Amino acid sequence: MSMAVIGMVAGMALGFAGYFGGFGAFLLVAALGAVGFMAGRFLEGDLEPGDFFRGRGDRRR
Repeated sequence: MSMAVIGMVAGMALGFAGYFGGFGAFLLVAALGAVGFMAGRFLEGDLEPGDFFRGRGDRRR
């Protein structure tokens, strides 16, 4: 599935949440989507736990 299709589906889900549930539901769906995105990146191996805790000057090269 292409990134454009995934983005469209995510936008539609946010739109439905905003329309039927109001702004609070929109924010909840957006926050849970971000958490799910980060978990997916972590499980695919694109992120490491240390990436969240390392300062700006402590980059690996």
